[in-house]
Amino acid sequence: QLVESGGGLVQAGGSLNLSCTASGFAFNFNTGGWFRQAVGKRREFVAGISRPPMMTSYKDSVKGRFTIVRDNEKNMLYLQMNNLTPEDTAVYYCAADTTSSLRIAKMEYNYDIWGQGTQVTVSS
Repeated sequence: QLVESGGGLVQAGGSLNLSCTASGFAFNFNTGGWFRQAVGKRREFVAGISRPPMMTSYKDSVKGRFTIVRDNEKNMLYLQMNNLTPEDTAVYYCAADTTSSLRIAKMEYNYDIWGQGTQVTVSS
């Protein structure tokens, strides 16, 4: 399973760090991703990271502001979010693609294990 933490309320321009703890499967060998879903919108890809060599991929609007990191020794996935804007407000989900280790898919149907989500709210 995957369990997220670290969401909350922050002012525009602020930062938040999301964490995701993996257990019960070999997360170290799988691609990990962060998705988000705003009210009234479809869930969208935010960032993904492969197993080592830890290639990364980002949604264009978060490039340069968000950083995805993984710690395979701790079975953890992180999303460091800087310079947040109200448009970043959403429920953020951690996900694992257990069918891939190097591919970073951007479609949610490629990910088969999901966390419960954590709310991120950015006020203007």
